[in-house]
Amino acid sequence: MKNRIHTIGRRKTAVARMYMKIGSGLIKVNNIFYKKYFTNNLFFLKVSKPLLLTSNKKKFDISIKVSGGGINSQAEAISLAISRALCKFDINNKPILKEKNLLTRDPRMVERKKYGQKKSRKKFQFSKR
Repeated sequence: MKNRIHTIGRRKTAVARMYMKIGSGLIKVNNIFYKKYFTNNLFFLKVSKPLLLTSNKKKFDISIKVSGGGINSQAEAISLAISRALCKFDINNKPILKEKNLLTRDPRMVERKKYGQKKSRKKFQFSKR
């Protein structure tokens, strides 16, 4: 096994670059402890879900640089990066994570605005007279 595992996770426009090494269970996002970076319980549950499922919560030190997107997209990008790293570390983690859809990149993106329209699908108000 390598000293450090590097993976990337993406969601919408958020990109998470993650480095994982064996340690005491410290997770830092942009050099801030992850429970301070994500203020809501839902977000740090999303981040730690792959670690909880594979029972590796206190096994790795994780350092993450995340940019772009909103807070939810960033949490999901981090979750994907951690899942990929756990599969690199131990191939036996793959079926557990795949069953919970944690190894699938969510392809949904914002649809672009079209010309002659108010938004991507909404049109300007039609006036008959």
